[in-house]
Amino acid sequence: MQKTMKAMVYYGENDLRFEDRPVPQILEPTDAIIKLTTTTICGTDLGIMKGKNPEIEATAKEKQGNFNGRILGHEGVGIVEEVGSAVKNFKKGDKVIISCVSRCGTCENCQKQLNAHCMNGGGWIMGYMIDGTQAEYVRTPFADTSLYHLPNNLAEDVAVLLSDALPTSHEIGVQYGDVQPGDTVAIVGAGPIGMAALLTAQLYSPSEIIVVDMDENRLQMALEMGATKVINSAKEEAIASILKMTNGRGVDCAIEAVGIPQTWDVCQHIVKEGGNIANVGVHGQAVSFALEKLWIKNLKITTGLVNANTTDMLLKTCCSGKLPLDKMITHYFKFNELEQAYKVFKNAADEKAMKVIINC
Repeated sequence: MQKTMKAMVYYGENDLRFEDRPVPQILEPTDAIIKLTTTTICGTDLGIMKGKNPEIEATAKEKQGNFNGRILGHEGVGIVEEVGSAVKNFKKGDKVIISCVSRCGTCENCQKQLNAHCMNGGGWIMGYMIDGTQAEYVRTPFADTSLYHLPNNLAEDVAVLLSDALPTSHEIGVQYGDVQPGDTVAIVGAGPIGMAALLTAQLYSPSEIIVVDMDENRLQMALEMGATKVINSAKEEAIASILKMTNGRGVDCAIEAVGIPQTWDVCQHIVKEGGNIANVGVHGQAVSFALEKLWIKNLKITTGLVNANTTDMLLKTCCSGKLPLDKMITHYFKFNELEQAYKVFKNAADEKAMKVIINC
């Protein structure tokens, strides 16, 4: 194996560098080293770049006394290059999907399927607390419980969405939102997470799915992917429009898929009595919580990090062709074009970008 590799490294707010880094090594017997063949950029990566997660630097300084940068990325497909002595389910040469959540599988939280809060150093750590997948190689902790074999009949550019976007939207949006047959669902935000929620919500046969966004191109894409109605919140007031559509009652489930105060505010004002607000977006600042209006409505409000408990099921569903994830992919880049990929993804509205794929 080569000794150095190219990687996208975060050094601080708006300071990303595409540079040479040492190839990772096995640190624990449960580790695997994966040679990336496909990766992508997540909205969370942009949030980190913009300074939304200063704990990355603080934690590194606390542990090591300095901060030498963090390789971003938590989504990827690749080939197993090396495995630790305790890894039993994977071997060199296996093609795998890398989960964004690393889990030991044995701690109290993992036993409860609360893998996002693994107590043995797992959870969402890749591209956050440890180096991630926007590199030529990545070290994956707890390989036996955090990797998935890539089926031969599943394209890599679709499979990479199973690392994070699809299970996150399904579990934290659709499942936590308790979407049921006949329900009316509102998805506020038509980015990759909102679109993945749109696709997976249809597995539960809601009667209506209303998608809200300010980008006309994304709203048209939402209609093509199964939305029954769309609202351009740059042109009309979203709360009033949804209440009018639902005869003043509101929706059964509102999925917040952005992570800003404005989208949260829409969600908390459009849910009817007994309904659900499922917050999926990553929030970096406080929001107003209209408890004086909500307390009487018998609502359920949920938040969370993906546990990747449904990745296996979604993998099979993708192989069956019932989830047209390829419609979410708008741009392809080579690995040495990763800086350009970030520029496109940062200017998604102008570039008409949804999900960008980087082929290593």
